[in-house]
Amino acid sequence: MKGKNMFLVISFILGVCYCVYLFVYFLGGMSSSDGMESAGAAIASVLVMPHLICTVLATLFNGLGCFLNKRGFALTGGILYIVAMVMMPIYFMFVIIQAILSFIGFAKMKGHESHA
Repeated sequence: MKGKNMFLVISFILGVCYCVYLFVYFLGGMSSSDGMESAGAAIASVLVMPHLICTVLATLFNGLGCFLNKRGFALTGGILYIVAMVMMPIYFMFVIIQAILSFIGFAKMKGHESHA
């Protein structure tokens, strides 16, 4: 990890852990044998799906920004974490740290703007 932006690395690791948690908790809850319980889990999963999709995309872009050292990907990841917060405001505490770290990591990256 030498030479990598540690803000983006930490944000990426936290994002991966949270995505795994989301998949296990919401998609694993539909395997219940009780009909009403599985129906409730299915409804909850549908409500959380936009948040889950935005979080997975944010984590993907965050990783691309970190490992390819591309500022645009890092910024996109940070923005998508904010969109994930808007999609499910009650879960803001699970993505706020990743968003902050992504924006800090983006700001710390060296700019590669070309002047034409």
